[in-house]
Amino acid sequence: MSAQAGHADPAPATMRPMRVDDLESVLDIELRAYPFPWTRGIFHDCLRAGYPAWVLELDGVIIGYGMLTIAADEAHVLNVCTAPEVQRQGHGRRLLRSLLKAARHRGAQHVFLEVRPSNTSAIALYDSEGFNEIGRRPRYYPARGGREDAIVMAKELFADD
Repeated sequence: MSAQAGHADPAPATMRPMRVDDLESVLDIELRAYPFPWTRGIFHDCLRAGYPAWVLELDGVIIGYGMLTIAADEAHVLNVCTAPEVQRQGHGRRLLRSLLKAARHRGAQHVFLEVRPSNTSAIALYDSEGFNEIGRRPRYYPARGGREDAIVMAKELFADD
């Protein structure tokens, strides 16, 4: 986030491609950030399939990650997450923007994602980055005591994004 938005710029962090040997750190964040986290197998399968994935490091420690898939001219953001202790510092925005840039460079013209209605901070981030709600997937996510819908959001990618 920029100072214009009333938030401090994030501390200097570096982004690099995610590797299988990063999965311990990624899973640690995933387990702390989500009540229904991805499994090691899901991450491993995505990496094995060649899905673009990155980690964000601060002082050599992974503090966030993102993954997407691209087919034809469409990209799908699969997972964007920052460690709970560094949330609301602009790191998620940086990861999202990097995913969008990678999608655009690989020829994607549209990008989609799903988000829980209860994840209001993620919805606010996606809204501020130009995503629009285009639909809902009923009972998409597991939730305590049942299932939770998913908001489906989309954004058109332009050369100047």
